Amino acid sequence: MQAKTPAPVGRLGDVDLRLLRVFKAVADCGGMAAAELELNIAMSTISRHVKDLEQRLGLVLCRRGRGGFALTPEGERVHAATRALLAATDAFRGSVHDLHQHPGGDLHVALFEKTASNPAAHVDRAIGLFRERAPAVQLHLHVGTIGMIERGVIDGQVHLGLIPEHRRSASLHYAALFDETMRLYAGAGHPWFAGSDAKRGWDALRTQPLAGLGYHSPNQELMHARRLERAATASDQEGVALLVLSGAYLGFLPDHYAEPFVRAGRLRAVAPALLQYRCRFWCIRRRAPAPLRIAQAFHDCLLQAHG
Repeated sequence: MQAKTPAPVGRLGDVDLRLLRVFKAVADCGGMAAAELELNIAMSTISRHVKDLEQRLGLVLCRRGRGGFALTPEGERVHAATRALLAATDAFRGSVHDLHQHPGGDLHVALFEKTASNPAAHVDRAIGLFRERAPAVQLHLHVGTIGMIERGVIDGQVHLGLIPEHRRSASLHYAALFDETMRLYAGAGHPWFAGSDAKRGWDALRTQPLAGLGYHSPNQELMHARRLERAATASDQEGVALLVLSGAYLGFLPDHYAEPFVRAGRLRAVAPALLQYRCRFWCIRRRAPAPLRIAQAFHDCLLQAHG
């Protein structure tokens, strides 16, 4: 007896959207175990939802087993379509909320890491101002890399992003907010932790094992500009800090983030007047379509908080 061909997908209801959101979380997290924390539901429930979606679509979306988790080619296409669909759905909900006198809905803001400890960053003040103006809005804060934040804003997954200055995109609008000073640090046990800094400059730094970020960022741009080579790579500032604290590497860190380690005697800034650079942080949003009223309101609160 010939197998029955699945019927084309009809109208999407709330149940379908819920299944798609679960599938998107699984694909974004790289597996069901990781998505368990993201979704706050049991892995058995997540697995059942994914199976229900596969039956609904008549497709195998992912492979899971001893070889690990992986999307099938069909799963890759459904994942991309799901991202676009959910972004459009959230944008629709936000637009409807935007029509009301007292706006509500969800606002997604993504920040680069280690922002809270920067005394020049007044994002907390902006959040307080925004809460007074739009108490019904559900605010979602995300932390990610520069590339993740830019893609999120461009794709419409995130309404506003805060990133350090580097290459610019013509599809994004930029508003300057605050600065950050990056200094070179040595950990206890490194030869540069003690002694005079008189001969420690950019030329001498090229002879030392250096830890740095492994993606496009002001840190990576400095490496190219100063002809420095990384001996170790980290995906975030926390990783750079651990490499430097080991005493095996030197690395650039935000001065406000390194300060507690300096006070504890575990890090020292090397030739701080010379071996340093500054980053300017910007608020980014899409140029088109026009931002939601709640996104524009938070944007204005950020500018007000930072003078």
